[in-house]
Amino acid sequence: MLINATPGLAALLAFTMATVALSPTTANAAQSHHTGHHSFSDAAEWAKKFDDPKRDAWQKPHEVIQALKLGPNAVIADIGAGTGYFAMRFAHMTPGGRVLAVDTEPDMVKYLGERARREGLKNVVALAAEPGNPKLTEKADLVFLVDVYHHIDSREKYFRQLQQSLKPDGRVAVIDFRMDSPEGPPPAARIAPDRVKKEMLAAGYVLLEEHAFLPNQYFLIFRPATR
Repeated sequence: MLINATPGLAALLAFTMATVALSPTTANAAQSHHTGHHSFSDAAEWAKKFDDPKRDAWQKPHEVIQALKLGPNAVIADIGAGTGYFAMRFAHMTPGGRVLAVDTEPDMVKYLGERARREGLKNVVALAAEPGNPKLTEKADLVFLVDVYHHIDSREKYFRQLQQSLKPDGRVAVIDFRMDSPEGPPPAARIAPDRVKKEMLAAGYVLLEEHAFLPNQYFLIFRPATR
């Protein structure tokens, strides 16, 4: 399973979430830093933005997890987990399963592990990935990508290979910013949901569900067409 994104997903996700959290002026400054050598290694500092309670109003994490209809023993791979906004919630909702919290930024991985221990969540596995390999330790019932899809290059190849990391009934959930959203990355960096559907079809998937309750993002769930 490959992620052909440069730079690593942690930095890309950090940039996206930073622009969501900041004013337009500050976001423009953040973008200029991103095109240079801005560091995203201070996970504790980024957690103030990623895990800001104000995010809940538009991210609706509880509703998202309910819509995924996960079993209590599900194995979930949160690709680009950042500081664990969704990963820790998944762990609470699937006490008999495991959450593979994947990130390429070493400080994010360290933070994820420490946060899981601090919160007593023994079912969270923090995985240090490489840009081209998330290094999943087992097959997943769900691969979950929030604000990550538009950062992945060679997506058809990537998602074809991703099928090898899914259980027989495994699914892929893609949440990303709509083209008309007032939040998120610059419009030129976004991918419309119809394009996501076409690319996933080309990669060998069919659309299972589409949810419209998120104010700023689309929410698509796929499964491999051959299963």
